[in-house]
Amino acid sequence: MSRLAEELRGIPIFSDLSEDDLLWLASRMSETSLRPAEVYQREGDAADRMIVVLEGELHGRTEAAGADGPAFVVRAGQVTGLLPYSRMARFPSTVRAVAPSRVASLPAAHFREMLDRMPALGPRLVGLMADRIRATTRMSEQRERLAALGKLSAGLAHELNNPASAARRAATGLREAVLALRSANVRLDEQPFTTAQRAFLARLERDEAEACGASAPLDSLERSDREEEIRAWLDARGVAHQPELPGNLADAGVTPATLEQVAAQFPAEALGDVLVRLSATFTIVRLAGEIETGTARIAELVRAIKEYSHMDQAPEQEVDVHQGLESTLVMLRHRLKNGVQVARDYDRSLPRICGHPGELNQVWTNLIDNAIQAMKGEGILRVRTAPEPGWVLVEIGDNGPGIPPEVQSRLFEPFFTTKPHGEGTGLGLDTVYRIVTAHRGTVCFESEPGDTRFQVRLPAPQKGANP
Repeated sequence: MSRLAEELRGIPIFSDLSEDDLLWLASRMSETSLRPAEVYQREGDAADRMIVVLEGELHGRTEAAGADGPAFVVRAGQVTGLLPYSRMARFPSTVRAVAPSRVASLPAAHFREMLDRMPALGPRLVGLMADRIRATTRMSEQRERLAALGKLSAGLAHELNNPASAARRAATGLREAVLALRSANVRLDEQPFTTAQRAFLARLERDEAEACGASAPLDSLERSDREEEIRAWLDARGVAHQPELPGNLADAGVTPATLEQVAAQFPAEALGDVLVRLSATFTIVRLAGEIETGTARIAELVRAIKEYSHMDQAPEQEVDVHQGLESTLVMLRHRLKNGVQVARDYDRSLPRICGHPGELNQVWTNLIDNAIQAMKGEGILRVRTAPEPGWVLVEIGDNGPGIPPEVQSRLFEPFFTTKPHGEGTGLGLDTVYRIVTAHRGTVCFESEPGDTRFQVRLPAPQKGANP
């Protein structure tokens, strides 16, 4: 028996073949030796041979997807390449040796004769092909999830950074305002103010602080005019002041009329410290409100993240579809800011359903994200819920250009995508279909230019039954 035939006997899939069959295979195979990093095949080459790795290790990578494209590994004793019954026409990956390697290849022209001569190989190679499809699907699904996670993480980082930065700036300003207030109070305590003067100042601080919180902020032009009026008043009175004082007083809602009231109560030499105290008091109230707003926004995002991922909760539970839709919209808020209007039409009387909330949130994420992409970031996103006999309906719609009729029949096929190369794996709607089907539901769509709707129907709990 030839050396190659002996080596083929060590390959599990060929191990029980007769000596004649092994010799037949060996006589029709070509051997290739590879150095580390040497390319064996290029992405896009014609898929025209079955490949048996005799020694070493090969790695395949989809280079069109960039340096981080998915890779697969083939080691000594494994069979890869084109297999019988496969419809692959081009190799999808560039394959390189990562160690000194030897491979044997059988041209596709010999497949029919091989299967006629060795019929036992047919089921084995079909099983091998099925395993490869499952592995490829898992790898693509993982890539899809990582890509989606990357988008959500980037959006959440942006969403969290804004209120966090605002709260940090407000905290810095708050510290400065407290220091200014302390300094002004030290100097004012040295003044021989009457009880009536101190009471007036306390009432003014209270009243103006309440008015500051209740009034709408000035627009930029009004604020600029108010600031100039206050600066002119201070200069006319000869009141020494820091450059930021007129702006702080304007933000607090102070007017020249307020300043006249203050001037009527206090001597000129104390007027500057009185106004600093008023400004610092108003600033502290305003900045405390900004910190409260910023931290509340952060808390809202954290709550949405927890609801979206359903951390620390059972995998199957009663699900409020509205809660899932809203937490998904929060997670995708960074995608909605530049021109997408959300039109909600919720029937809040819908019952809770029994399901896996984390999986259902994947459904809402894929459908909403697809709608945003279809509208190119500008348009109306419609989110509707409604009861139907025996079902809970969730509808995600958009006013984008619609789905071309020629691709509608393939929309739920795995790996089929209408997105540009590198922007989608074609697993989003396949994931939607599988999750909804696993929940004993249905998913369908209607599409025409300006009106596309994906409708998910999930079983409603039966009356008298535990959902």
